[in-house]
This record gives sequence, structure tokens and C-alpha cells, in this order.
Amino acid sequence: MMRQLIILAGFSLTGLATLAQAQPENKAIRSGNKLYKEGKFDQALPEFEKALSQNPGNPVTRYNIGNAQFRQEDFVASGKSFEEAASSATTKDLKQRSLYNQGVSLSKQKKLQESIGAYKQALRLNPQDETNRYNLEKALSELKKQQQNNEQKQQQQQQDQKKKQDKQPPKPQQQKPNLDKKKIEQFLKSLEQKEQEVQRKMQQNKTRAASQPEKDW
Repeated sequence: MMRQLIILAGFSLTGLATLAQAQPENKAIRSGNKLYKEGKFDQALPEFEKALSQNPGNPVTRYNIGNAQFRQEDFVASGKSFEEAASSATTKDLKQRSLYNQGVSLSKQKKLQESIGAYKQALRLNPQDETNRYNLEKALSELKKQQQNNEQKQQQQQQDQKKKQDKQPPKPQQQKPNLDKKKIEQFLKSLEQKEQEVQRKMQQNKTRAASQPEKDW
């Protein structure tokens, strides 16, 4: 990402800021530009914000704010500022630069899909920008690598889950009795016949006992 940082630093904030019209705004922008060039980004940002408060519709000031935010590694804020600068830009050059810088900020956040979209828009405005093309190709390559890593991670998780399941002892399967309805009916009928036979024998024994004469003692 070093190449991206070098390109971002190469943008001339002084040149862009001269588009401002109001005198107080010019003073704030000049002060911000000076501090920015001195590497005092935390001090440059309030100056740019002061200029923006004096003219909220100036896309150049929003662009400058984005640069200062980026240098402080506040990539979320810088991405938002560059997005606003691009949407309100009145020149093709400023729109292209804002979109490009937005792509860089998104790349820093690992939002590769969004950064690719920003790079593509910027490249349409300036197809000859080799640095933009380089960053687009780099983002596409990183996105492909990210997707491959995610797929490998998912495959590994599935393999680990399968190994875990294989290590667990198999649950005993409850065997369902193979019951035949016809056999059950036959078995019950057989029991009923045996019971009747027992009852009949008991009845015969009672009859015999009743018919025998009493012994003469």
C-alpha cells in the first residue's frame, strides 16, 4: 500500500484550494495547506474544517479534509469525506481524484468490493491513470485471495467437524422388532386354546371329585 500513500501525498492541496472564493475561507485553507505540508495533519484538519464551516458546499475543502483525515489514519472518516467531495465535485479532475482517494481509504479498511467500485469509477474518468489501474488490479487480486482463504477456512471447518463426529462412539441403534401381524394372531390364539384346555381339565377334576362316594370309616 506504500505506492498508494505516495500518490495520495502527491496531490497538490494548494492548487485545489485556490478554487475557494471567500477571503476568510482562503486564509483558513492556506493555513491548512501550510500545516499539512509540514506534516502537522492534526493541526491542518481544524483549519480545513473552519473553511468548510464558512462554505459547506465547497468540494475542494472536503477533499482537503479527507487528505488530513487519511494522514491521521482515520480511514473511515476520510472515505466519507472523499465520497462527499466526489458527489459534489464541479470538475472532472476533482471528481476523479476524490474517487481514487476514496478507493484508497476503502482499501485500508479491507472493504475491497467497495474500493474496486471507486477505482473503476475513477478510471472511467481518467483511463490513462496508471496508478489507479495498478490499485484496481491490486484490490482485485486481494479480493480473490480473500475469497480463496474464506473457502479454505470453510473447508477446514467442515473437515474438523467431520473428524470430531468420527471420534464420537456410534450410538446404539434400537432394533425394532420385526413383528408379523399374522404370527401375533396365531400366538394369541394358541394362548387362548391353552387357557381353555386348562379350564376344561380343572372342571373335569371338580366333576370327578363330586361323583365319588364318601369313604366309610
